[in-house]
This record gives sequence, structure tokens and C-alpha cells, in this order.
Amino acid sequence: MSRFTFLRCACVAALAVILISAEPTNAQQSRDNYTPAPSDTLRPVAAKHGMVVAQERLSAQVGADVLARGGNAVDAAVATGFAMAVTYPRAGNIGGGGFMVIHTAQGQSIAIDYRETAPGRATRDMFLGNDGKPDIAKSRDSALGIGVPGTVAGLALALEKYGSGRFTLANLLQPAIALARDGFILTDDGADTLPDWHRRLARWPSSKPIFSRADGTSLRDGDKLIQTDLADTLTVIAQQGPRGFYEGPIAEKLVDGINKAGGIFTLDDLKTYQPLLREPVRGSYRGYDIVSMPLPSSGGTVLLETLNILEGFPMNEMQQGTAPSLHLLIEAMKRAYADRARYLGDPAFVNAPITTLTSKDYAAKQRSTIDPMRATSWSDALTPKPPREGQNTTHYSVVDSAGNAVSNTTTLNFSYGLGLVPEGTGVLLNNELDDFTASPGASNAYGLVGYEANLPGPGKRPLSSMTPTIVLKDGKPVLVTGSPGGSRIISTTLQVIVNVIDYKMDVMSAVAAPRLHHQWLPDEVRIENGFAEPVLDALRAMDHRIVKPMGQTSANSIAVGPDGLLGAPDPRTRGAAAVGN
Repeated sequence: MSRFTFLRCACVAALAVILISAEPTNAQQSRDNYTPAPSDTLRPVAAKHGMVVAQERLSAQVGADVLARGGNAVDAAVATGFAMAVTYPRAGNIGGGGFMVIHTAQGQSIAIDYRETAPGRATRDMFLGNDGKPDIAKSRDSALGIGVPGTVAGLALALEKYGSGRFTLANLLQPAIALARDGFILTDDGADTLPDWHRRLARWPSSKPIFSRADGTSLRDGDKLIQTDLADTLTVIAQQGPRGFYEGPIAEKLVDGINKAGGIFTLDDLKTYQPLLREPVRGSYRGYDIVSMPLPSSGGTVLLETLNILEGFPMNEMQQGTAPSLHLLIEAMKRAYADRARYLGDPAFVNAPITTLTSKDYAAKQRSTIDPMRATSWSDALTPKPPREGQNTTHYSVVDSAGNAVSNTTTLNFSYGLGLVPEGTGVLLNNELDDFTASPGASNAYGLVGYEANLPGPGKRPLSSMTPTIVLKDGKPVLVTGSPGGSRIISTTLQVIVNVIDYKMDVMSAVAAPRLHHQWLPDEVRIENGFAEPVLDALRAMDHRIVKPMGQTSANSIAVGPDGLLGAPDPRTRGAAAVGN
């Protein structure tokens, strides 16, 4: 594709960009526009031996209990993940997928890709209308948007390969089964969001009774959420392992429910699903090693490219949150996100120039194009020549006493995914295939523009922004972080790392500080509340377009130091918790 053609496509994309589709209410918009609490009211949670930091309290406690019983970080992460499928249906799941980064006490780093895949009948034009233009309802609101779920297989693989050996899958599933069968009182984020998204769930007759009161209205704060079918499904997984989910009666119910809703699944799509062990992407930043998620997540690549660009600037000499420092963050993000749109996709289908994009030399070239006094237009943020070479999600972090660390991000895409629970399964399904680009130059629900590299195809994994990351010093974890938030995941993870390394902030302050976001297109800076108005005026004077709100993120993080662990549950999410022992 020529540069002119690429820019012309991008112009069309800029006009077509839609930032979160999904029926936001006033309450949702209020939550998305986070206002920081006074810094002296925020304290990290300290622990000596192990810690789980997650977006939901009950699930964090489940993981911490596993640590207390002698489990390692992977055991605890698996137990937490299955529990969140029950207690955090907004994004915790067995009907979606995700990415896990592990660093073992022996010094090994591993990435587990349990991203959803497109079914075998998927085609590159499956999300186009009769007029040949993208039809967003097909990818976001119909069963065509469902990807083959990877969570069950991914968590089971993590346990098999890297668990302590003290717990079976059945052991770790028991808390989740009990929470589903006995129910739990709806509070915190679940109580906040379920009424907002109930309409999405209630349009499916098999989903509505689970999440509704007897009168058909949404469950609310203080109601008990009971999920008997989900308990039965988890019990089968406990008895049979992943095979009980991907084959047999549960698989048959899933396929039947999906196809009755207009999907294109076959039993073979489930039976042949495989999670993948991958080499993490690695880089360095000011003497720290960064270990993050490789393709098909764009997160690690974009994070490393952005950090490499920033490394050539004296960020530590600038006060955190000032216009000069924020300007450089924005400009570095803009260039890395432009490369994301242009080059990245499923590595089984696309030969992306990862080595070049994450190199220090390439970052130096990118850095040289940044004017410290003026914003670069979106069209000038593209590299002159292609480098060549040979809304909703949840994140949790876990560290154990031996030094094993897990950073895990998992998703259904939208909050509560598609909203569809196939009859008799209890499994809330994703609408993850919206992360493909429907046609070259089109944008997804988070406004991210894509091209040929990320078109749909059978068995293909859509490009993601999930960025589970572990920061090492001298081979030992010092920071475990990541976030939900669609396109904002990468910029959130970036700012936590910069706050800790450049500005020497404690992990709670680093997580709680106001954040901003630029993703190349649309050419605007999304911000949270908390930035001083003179700072925003200075950015506007540099030609940055400032827009509120940024949208919700939740960087549940753990800092590891000589005196123990410090957990930072993100204050943006009511109910986020750090539990240690």
C-alpha cells in the first residue's frame, strides 16, 4: 500500500471512528471520568509472603487463600480466574479469553496466549453489510462476533505447566463452584454496572433470568446472584478437565445456543481450540527489564516502542503531570499506536516487523520527529517508510513468597460480552471478534483503526491491546502490572511504569495518578479529571485536542521490594482489592 493510499484510508477511518459503542448511561460516564482522591488518603496494602490484586474482592480472597495453603502464584492466578468467572461477570469469564505473563522464581519468563479464535466458517468480509461497508451491529451485537473461548484451556495449561503441583484443577475450581451454586451478594462494581448493561443481557431469553429479579428488572446492590448452570459447567470441568468444556454435552449446548442466535460455530471449532505458549516480548527501560505480551496482543510491542522513544528524553528531570512531560508521553504514544494500526496482527497470518519496532535505533528515529513544543498531526506520525525485517476486560496481578509472579488480563470485550448465555451452560459469551477490523481503514468499538493485517479469517486471533507486564531488576520482579480498558490498556500500563521508574512514585500513587491517552486516531488526547487546568491550557497551546472522559481503566498492580510486597488496587474500580499474607 502506498503512503498516499494509506493516508487516504486513514482519513476515511478518522471520520468513521466510534469510541465505545454500547449504550453508556450517565452513571457509566460518571464512573469513566475518574477523579483522583487526595494522595494522603491512599495507601498501598503491605504483605510479606504473597499477594493477589484484582478488580473483585471475593476472587482476590480466593487466590490469596490458595497462597496461604502453599500454592504458588500460578495456582492462585488460576483459582482467581475461575472465581472471577462467577463473581465478576462483567469481564471475568470462561466464555472469553486473555493473556498471561509468568516469571518464575528460577528466572524463566513465559507468555500464555489463550485469546479467542474466529470459527472455521469466518470470512474476511463477515462484518460487512450488503453495501460493502462495515456493519458494526454484526461484530458487536450479534452472535457472529463470538470468538471460540480460550479461558478454560489457557488456565488449565498454566496450571499444568507452571503450577506448584500441590493443587489439582478440581481443587482450584471448588471455590468458584460454591460461589456459583450458593450465590453471593452483589456489591461494588457488579452492582454499579449490571443495571447499566442489563438491557444487553435481557434481550436473550436464556440470559435474562440469571441476572434479573422476579419482576424482570435488573439485579441490584444487595441482591444475591445465583448461577446454578454455571456451577454445573464448572463441576464438569473439575471432573473432566478442559475436555469437559470443549467436547461433549457442554460443547453441544454452546454450539446450539450460538447458532440459534445467528452464529456460525461447529463442534470442531471448540474441539480443536488450543492455547499457545509464546516467548514474551522483552526490552529495557533505564536499567529495568520489561517482559510483556507478544502478538496477537499488540500490548507488549506498543509498550516497548513507546518506552524506547521516551528513554531518550530526561523524563526524570520533568515534574510528573506537567505539560512538557505529558506532551512527550502523548507524542510517543501517537507514533507507537500508528505503527500498531499499520503492521500488527495474528503472527500465524502476518509477518510483523517486531524486532524493528521494538529496537532502540528505530525509537531514535521516531524520537527525532518529535517537536518538544508542538503536537505532531496524526498524518505526520506515520513513518515515511515501512520498517522491514528478515470497554470490557479485567486484570489481576499475583506474587508469591518464592518470587513467582503472574500478570493476567482476561476479557469478554464489552462489559458482559455479547450478553448471551446459551441455555443450560451458565457461560456468558464474548463479542471479541469486533477486535478484527471489518475492512481496511475501519475502526473497532474502541476507535482503533486496522488494516489488512487484522482482517477476519478462519482460526485467526484478533489483535488485542491487553498488556500484562512484569518489570524486572537484576532478574527479579519489582513491578507486576496491566489493566483493562480496550485501547487504553497500553497507555495505562505505560504510565504506571513511567510513574514508578522515572518519578519514583510508590505503587499506589503511580496507579492512582490521573492518566491520559492518545491512540493516533482519532487525533485527540483523552484525559481523566485531576490535571491542573493551566497544564491542559499549555497542551492546547501546543495544538493538542483535549477530550473528556478517558474511559475506565484499572491497573491492579504489585510492587516487590526488599521489605515485602505492596499492592495497589486501582481506586477507579469500586471493590478492587489487594489481599496478602
